[in-house]
Amino acid sequence: MQKLITAAALALGFYTTAATAQPSLDTDEQKTLYALGVVLGGNIEQFSLTADELAIVAAGFDHGALGKELEVDMQTYGPLIQVLANERATAAAAVEKQASAAFLAQMSGEAGAQTMDSGVVYIPVTEGSGANPLATDSVSVHYHGTLRDGSVFDSSVQRGEPISFELEGVIPCWTEGVQKMQVGGKAKLVCPADTAYGDTGQGPIPGGAALVFEVELLGIE
Repeated sequence: MQKLITAAALALGFYTTAATAQPSLDTDEQKTLYALGVVLGGNIEQFSLTADELAIVAAGFDHGALGKELEVDMQTYGPLIQVLANERATAAAAVEKQASAAFLAQMSGEAGAQTMDSGVVYIPVTEGSGANPLATDSVSVHYHGTLRDGSVFDSSVQRGEPISFELEGVIPCWTEGVQKMQVGGKAKLVCPADTAYGDTGQGPIPGGAALVFEVELLGIE
């Protein structure tokens, strides 16, 4: 069985305990096949597989792709894939939430920072003027969103296009934080996961992640 797993892993270009050669990527077809592998790998990134686990997945891939005899009953174990995904996601979110809690505590110590009952940390950068928006208002803003390590996951600033939205229709961190701003003002909103995308995350945002938004309130519509 181990030989079969190792052979499948090598066929898919994975690294096992022995080093493998870089596959040839000389033609467009070879590069496209490599791109297919990248897409397939990205689809299982959420499982946070070890090298040994990846080798087992490679064996299943090999058997399924080539129509070989399967080693397990798919009616029994197929439905357990989602169970495993949920378990891995929950474990990863717990680790991320612990790291995010330390990050939130650090950010709450910045000059001028205000920590709200929800855990959102509001840090004024530039004072605006005029009225504060209400939760029922629509606003126009520029924003720059990063993870706690500084990685950018979304930014209207980088796109060069502000956005407009109803404050009641966005994540709670924004609904609460933007109401503290005045037009022309800038602030940093540090959002606990419970006020953003929770334990499931979204897109490049991992489950349990605290988020940082640098927001400029351009207008109340």
